[in-house]
Amino acid sequence: MSTNQITEQQRQTWNKFSGGWRKWDQWVINWLKPIGEKLLAEADLKKTDRVLDVSTGTGEPGLTAATRVAQVVATDVAEDMVEIARKNAETKGLRNFQVKVTDAEALPYSDNEFDAAICRLGVMYFANPAAGVKEMARVIKPGRKLALAAWSEPAKNPWATTAAVVINQLLNLPTPASDAPGVFRCSRPGLLTELLVQAGMQEVNQIEITGEGVFDSPEHYWKFVTDVVAPVATPLSKTDEATREQAKQAVMEATKSYQKDGKIIFP
Repeated sequence: MSTNQITEQQRQTWNKFSGGWRKWDQWVINWLKPIGEKLLAEADLKKTDRVLDVSTGTGEPGLTAATRVAQVVATDVAEDMVEIARKNAETKGLRNFQVKVTDAEALPYSDNEFDAAICRLGVMYFANPAAGVKEMARVIKPGRKLALAAWSEPAKNPWATTAAVVINQLLNLPTPASDAPGVFRCSRPGLLTELLVQAGMQEVNQIEITGEGVFDSPEHYWKFVTDVVAPVATPLSKTDEATREQAKQAVMEATKSYQKDGKIIFP
């Protein structure tokens, strides 16, 4: 599959699930806030800065950045997600937050145009992560910072694996290629550092951020998975009602080891 085909596939997938992301937006904002805040801190932002937020999705952490800097330009390949981000900025009264539908690997901006670039959990979905990181590095000014985040190893992210393992086994799904876009594509220790160094960045630092994903119940987790976790929800959508119910019960059963005081808490 060509890079253009991969990008188009990603665009269609994120557009398809944009409604779920809109529905879960506030929950996800709360969940991922520690990651967004760390990215903004590492980007070393100044009040006069013009900042690029790549793979913005529904707008964060670019929306938060817009409350602290002169301007934020938020990009994403999926136009439906970009529209959610635009409306979120409008709701918040942020007139310095602009949106643009564009491929991260072909940014329509000049060299050294931005003071900083951020990308929260987007790089692993690029058709070519190295090319995307190189583009972000190209458009920021010399000596300024690029901050990006990707999910760590599967064992450290049971919010994703708990449902995926059950569904993959139940539906006998093939193991995706290691270089295919997906949640854990950039999880190999040191990979982000390699991508940044290859892009010409200096004084590269990679750290691990931990947190919790808290769901009110097994049912709450199931709804999250089927609304927004595309690799799980997509194959499920092609099965019959009986199979989906079987999957639901199996996934909710699998959450038991993470139950505490009636809630499901994934580290």
